[in-house]
Amino acid sequence: MKKLILIFTGFLTIGIANAQFSAQFQAKSGDTELDASLSNINAQAKLDLTLFKKDMSVSFGITSGKLDKLLLTMQPADVYMSLEIGKIVSKPVDIVVASYEKNKSKGWGVIAKEMGIKPGSKEFHALKGKAKDKGNKDGKKDKADKSSASNGKGNGNGNGKGKKK
Repeated sequence: MKKLILIFTGFLTIGIANAQFSAQFQAKSGDTELDASLSNINAQAKLDLTLFKKDMSVSFGITSGKLDKLLLTMQPADVYMSLEIGKIVSKPVDIVVASYEKNKSKGWGVIAKEMGIKPGSKEFHALKGKAKDKGNKDGKKDKADKSSASNGKGNGNGNGKGKKK
């Protein structure tokens, strides 16, 4: 009987610890592409939280203890956004988190704007691009990325079967 109670208590503890990640994530950034990237980041973090924390620690120089504290009240993608916005605007993550707490129902678009990142600005595009890169499972750039050097018209200098100029 004691073993059964211990096993049940263990499952209950694990369930409570993971409950914060079970809710459906909604970025509400105002940009569908950024929202999709953040959803991917969140899903990947749920699959391997240890890897996510290691990545955040290395990428942003944040301690494991600080990450654990943030993850008690935020989804992994929200933690990522807080760290990335803080880095872009050169503000401590605690300031970004305070804005998040105040504006989370309004979404990341409002939070980014409050932090000084205007929609369409180079900072916004940098934020969006970094989230997209982070959201790709293998960390590689999207093959259909429009910022590639190709103009998409197939007029390269290769030795294809097309007409020679």
